[in-house]
Amino acid sequence: MTSVPQQQDSNALYSAFAGLGAVMFALYAVKYSWAILRGVRIYILSEIWKVDVSKFGKWAVVTGATSGIGKAYAHELARRGLDVVLISRSLERLNQVACEIEQQHGRSTRVIQADFTDGHRIYQHIEEGLAGLEIGILVNNVGMNYAATLVFLLDVPNPGQMTRIVLPQMIQRKKGLIINISSEAGAHPHPMLTLYSATKGFVNYFSRCLDSEYRGEGITVQCVAPLLVSTNMTWNMGTNALVKRADDFAREALNTAGLSSFTSGCLSHALQARRGKGTESWGETGEGREKSDVHFMTNVYSLSLQHFVIDHLLPGWLRLAAFNVYQTATRKKTEAIFHGTCKQE
Repeated sequence: MTSVPQQQDSNALYSAFAGLGAVMFALYAVKYSWAILRGVRIYILSEIWKVDVSKFGKWAVVTGATSGIGKAYAHELARRGLDVVLISRSLERLNQVACEIEQQHGRSTRVIQADFTDGHRIYQHIEEGLAGLEIGILVNNVGMNYAATLVFLLDVPNPGQMTRIVLPQMIQRKKGLIINISSEAGAHPHPMLTLYSATKGFVNYFSRCLDSEYRGEGITVQCVAPLLVSTNMTWNMGTNALVKRADDFAREALNTAGLSSFTSGCLSHALQARRGKGTESWGETGEGREKSDVHFMTNVYSLSLQHFVIDHLLPGWLRLAAFNVYQTATRKKTEAIFHGTCKQE
């Protein structure tokens, strides 16, 4: 027979666990409700209340602008009121796209022929071609998913070098938008696309670092990591609910500029990417499955305690205050070293 004190202890313990469960439920409800609301704002309401991209400056620069996502971005930016600089390796196709933009959207264009597989020597030519232009938007799009050496020559140096060219004037004007086209392949390992996935992982992290460093200077940095878009790179596969047309993707992705620093670009890709992250830990069997279970429990603990304490009770501006002081103190010295290295190259 259970004594009264023992029963009271059991009731108290039950109440404590029930209270803890209620608190955790409320926290997760708020977290996921906020995520849903943000998704609606980023991917649905942005079709109604579009971002005024012309506020960033008069000209937009698009690399890899003669086909696929790059060409679609060039047309969409022109349609929204910007003049466009087109950079690619085929002069004939550059002139063709330039004529299309001028005729369809009535905007000025400038073409710069450059083969990004030629290495660092092309960037002086590009810098000269951009001289004197008020560049508000840079779209780093050029890339490929084959030929190992060429993947590194395109996907790794290009975002940094192009950013180096346009960033100083953006900082001077306290506004600018840098869009780095990445891929969902950069978020997870992909067989047969090892180097491509690795270089896109670089683009993802480069974008995060750039956003963290220059957000306070008025510069907006966005990394766009789509899944499948019907382009030459994907052999112009048929479009459906999961595979987007390039022009539709560019329109939807540009709507998210300024709303999300890392985006899949469109709602269907965001849902696919979210599902992939949700099932990632359960994709193995045997010993791998056991490790995934441990990883899952670790994530639960992290989300329930560390995530709440660190991210909610200590906001970013407070957690990073000391680092920001150090960053500000050393920025000029770092920039001087960077410019000196560039001159030596």
